[in-house]
Amino acid sequence: MDSARFSFPAVKGIQATMEYYVTMVPLDCIPKLFTFSDENMPPEIRSQRTLNKARIPEMSNYILQNPTSYVFSALTASVDGELFFEPSDTENNTLGILSISMSAKLLINDGQHRRAAIEAALKKNPNLKYENISMVLYHDIGLKRSQQMFSDLNRFAIRPTQSLNILYDNRDNLSLIVKDVIESIPEFNELVDKEHTSIPNRSIALFTLSALYRGTSSLLKGLDLSIDEQYSLATKFWQVVYNNMPEWKSVSAQEIKSSVIRKHSLSPLSITIKAIGEIGNELFHSKNANMFNTIERLSTIDWQKDNPSWNNGIIVNGSVQLSHATQQLMITEIKKVILEGEE
Repeated sequence: MDSARFSFPAVKGIQATMEYYVTMVPLDCIPKLFTFSDENMPPEIRSQRTLNKARIPEMSNYILQNPTSYVFSALTASVDGELFFEPSDTENNTLGILSISMSAKLLINDGQHRRAAIEAALKKNPNLKYENISMVLYHDIGLKRSQQMFSDLNRFAIRPTQSLNILYDNRDNLSLIVKDVIESIPEFNELVDKEHTSIPNRSIALFTLSALYRGTSSLLKGLDLSIDEQYSLATKFWQVVYNNMPEWKSVSAQEIKSSVIRKHSLSPLSITIKAIGEIGNELFHSKNANMFNTIERLSTIDWQKDNPSWNNGIIVNGSVQLSHATQQLMITEIKKVILEGEE
């Protein structure tokens, strides 16, 4: 065996009849163990996707800005070269020391962006070298096997919905504000779907957490307010909105099914909630003393999809158009009604 080698404590296992190993690696070893050299090759002779360098700063900053709470999942790699496992004792041959020849080539099957982010973070904070990341290692048995591993590892990977990301994010101030707003307005707990991107047919919810997040983001955009002041404004604003949405109140009172409102009305749509937030932001910036009185006029709007007012480009051939232009048309149409008679 090559005398020059990396050695790590490891656990040996069997998967698909082949041995593989799980180990913990110091972060400063990651750039030394792995290189990314095939990004200029045609995809059919690469073992993985090309590195998206635009993702690296965000991932690196995530580590640097959250030094006591960042979480990275294990890297998965194949070893093309000499690999030796020495059990720590004869009774338990699954625990031991894994040695990898320094001349071996290690190929990342899953985690190349994490590797690049770690390398970038180490340059700004060398003390990260004392931390570790878990690594799963397989014997490399050729390009086709490595390509298949990449395909299999990503085959069942499903990104969480934006609503779930917001729900579980306790670092983002806006996420915290929106979740507190929902807790402060009892009716919103039932009306807001906190998990899905699109609401299931049988759900009692009217709109998604991500929709309320975007609406609140629009409401608070550019406002020079403390976190507490933002929360106070957002809570009061959405309470007034709710109080002047008869359809929403009817669903809360169980007088009508939410599925009926979602099918026939524009009031619960994401573009509507974002538009209302945009208008609230505009009213606040203009220091409109009657801001909430103006918002109360939402109750005078006919939100039904068969209202001819929406035929100006918002609804085409019976379907709501989802575009930036439609968003602006929605803002214009709502303002036309609630600002009527105001200067």
